[in-house]
Amino acid sequence: MNVLLTGYSGFLGGAIYKALCQKYTLSLILRENRELVNNVENIYYLGSFSGSSDFSLALNGIECVIHAAALAHKVNIDYPRQSYYEVNTLATLKLARQAAEQGVRRFIFISSIGVNGASNKKPFLVDDALNPTDSYSISKYEAEEGLNVIAQETGLEVVIIRPPLIYGKNAPGNFGTLLKIANKNLPLPLGAINNERSFVALDNLIDLIVTCIEHPNAANQIFLVSDDENISTSNLLKKMILALGLKPRLLPVPVSFLKFVALIFGKKALVERFSSSLTVNIEHTKKTLNWKPPITLDEGIRRCFK
Repeated sequence: MNVLLTGYSGFLGGAIYKALCQKYTLSLILRENRELVNNVENIYYLGSFSGSSDFSLALNGIECVIHAAALAHKVNIDYPRQSYYEVNTLATLKLARQAAEQGVRRFIFISSIGVNGASNKKPFLVDDALNPTDSYSISKYEAEEGLNVIAQETGLEVVIIRPPLIYGKNAPGNFGTLLKIANKNLPLPLGAINNERSFVALDNLIDLIVTCIEHPNAANQIFLVSDDENISTSNLLKKMILALGLKPRLLPVPVSFLKFVALIFGKKALVERFSSSLTVNIEHTKKTLNWKPPITLDEGIRRCFK
């Protein structure tokens, strides 16, 4: 099968490439001209992703597109909303529309659990009302809406995957911040955080993506994904520190006090992110695809430090 991948240079895209390059005839779309990538059929350099990009040449003969490229959050950086919209929404829809015109059978879109919301008190379900709250999540939501229209109009099989925070060795973003905290192992007032969070190990997400390439039941479905285990931020940090062979030093300071201090120093959003709950229910994913995460959360954490 001929598969086209976007986002190769990213944390997730690079892992998808490694999983597919020996199994499928793989082509890549890259933004920048870089050294030759092994085990790919073709590489197409576009310079940038936008609603005016022309993806048609890269789509010739392709049967499945995996669209992992995106403008994502960076720690302490938030791009203008229009930038997210241009890359994550307009470019996605242009790629999908041209894919349908070229006769591509399936389009796999890596979205975000942020489409469902930023936090919850009970696990998100695949058919819950949506509540994106930031520019990134809104851009993903708008892409999903447009993809559903394209699927209805053209017959393109659209598969949408909404992961929560993805973790693995050298992970960026919020998990990268936790990795740095674990490595320093300083005494921190995070021991009393008793929230619940769903995470997904990189290897589990890759396994689901590969499953969706050919599984007949994946067509025109939305899948939530996680390790199928929930954990508090404090317990996650403890597992990470223990995996480093160190003794955790997390002090049980009440979360209410942390929020008060964070408000004074302008760090309220950071504490909210670490202390709020966000869980997902993946029963629909497991039943529809007869799938389950191949590794546990503990094994996923171990692999971060392997």
